[in-house]
Amino acid sequence: MSVTPLELARVAAAAADEKKATDICLIDISNTSDICDYFLIASAANRRLADAIVDEIEERVRLNCNEKPFSIEGREELAWTLIDYGSVVVHIFQPEAREYYRLDKLWGDAPRVKLDLEGADAGTSHES
Repeated sequence: MSVTPLELARVAAAAADEKKATDICLIDISNTSDICDYFLIASAANRRLADAIVDEIEERVRLNCNEKPFSIEGREELAWTLIDYGSVVVHIFQPEAREYYRLDKLWGDAPRVKLDLEGADAGTSHES
């Protein structure tokens, strides 16, 4: 069973939402960058919540997409944890770190994928 990068990103977004991540934003950078196809960005109110979100994403993507991350970076600090699935890179930030790095703004010209999730970013969305 092979899933598309968009399907994997949506599974990860739903997992983050289920664990109460906020300001969830899925950015399509496939035409802008050769790093990956999608950035999934979400906020976690504290370190414990960030850890729970990372665990849930890893578990749900493994079960639903049969994929394991190439790496997980920053887990010890938990101000910014990065989960690398190759075509999809997930960023879980604590609010201060998200504001500092401003990835949402850095990739501001890239299209946003609409997510029908409780914790989805209410900002401008473009269907991808």
